[in-house]
Amino acid sequence: MASAVRTGAAALVVALAVLALAGGGHAQLQYGFYKGKCNGSDVEAVVQGIVKARFARESPIVAYLLRMQFHECAVNGCDGGLLIDGPGTEKTAPPNLSVKGYDLIAAVKAELERRCPGVVSCSDIQILATRDAVALAGGPAYAVRTGRRDRRQSRASDVKLPAADYTAAQAVAYYAKLGLSAFDTVLLLGAHTVGATHCSAIKSSRLYRYGGKAGATDPGMDPTLASVYKKWVCPNVSSSDGNAVFLDDQWSALRVDNNYYKNLKRGRGVLLVDQNLYRDGSTRWIVDQLANNEGLFRSLFAQVLVKLSEVNVLTGAQGEIRKVCSKFN
Repeated sequence: MASAVRTGAAALVVALAVLALAGGGHAQLQYGFYKGKCNGSDVEAVVQGIVKARFARESPIVAYLLRMQFHECAVNGCDGGLLIDGPGTEKTAPPNLSVKGYDLIAAVKAELERRCPGVVSCSDIQILATRDAVALAGGPAYAVRTGRRDRRQSRASDVKLPAADYTAAQAVAYYAKLGLSAFDTVLLLGAHTVGATHCSAIKSSRLYRYGGKAGATDPGMDPTLASVYKKWVCPNVSSSDGNAVFLDDQWSALRVDNNYYKNLKRGRGVLLVDQNLYRDGSTRWIVDQLANNEGLFRSLFAQVLVKLSEVNVLTGAQGEIRKVCSKFN
């Protein structure tokens, strides 16, 4: 027992060290990049004010923005490609058809263009808005570096995102391509502490055809939860496919906290990829650490969001600063 505790502690130290090293990020990004560049306006305060007003009337915006940041940064980096309208763009790829929050980004951009035209990139607005929404939803407040520029490219064919039924190994392998570790993977999936999915995402994989067997329910799902889903939320009829399913307990589904990990330990993960994190021994210990320590989750969740925000960014003279986020200059 003592040996197991030492092993877990050592692994945690290694994970923390890796995260700390990765925090260096892209050399040309800077804290306070926009200070003195917006005709006397505080760019980050402008973003925060608009996000705060939106959050006050629509708190699910935190889930929309977290999802947008992942769908953005996981495809060619954090470059604003997801924001572009038009046929064949990233926005039109099937996994992105349900992404929300574009209107908030557009509103922030319009206000900043009014104050200082051609200065603030759409990709920076995405990262700043997500940061502010996370803090408003009870999550950690954290600093982000800015100075990103927007890419003049957006192709639906580039969009390859992880599936909701991935094994833990598949999820870790996917995130590794972004330069993220297994610990990072478990942390990023912790974004499922907010938001919802649809019955169509779990009916086949967990409720009625688990393992490809007709009528089979995932034996690893908490029986009470499975019963509620099957009877009330996601009955086995096609008309229930679009019904909403909270990714966390309903009382916690709009709060950024570590309840998501506590649910995995109880067999109450919603998506198969979520529950698989606890089924696999290589990631189970990470779930345990985050479930048992709210402070650890808050600190490391902030770090991994920063790490994700600096994946393959454009800086300096690369790309452009769009005038309107939904179209190239």
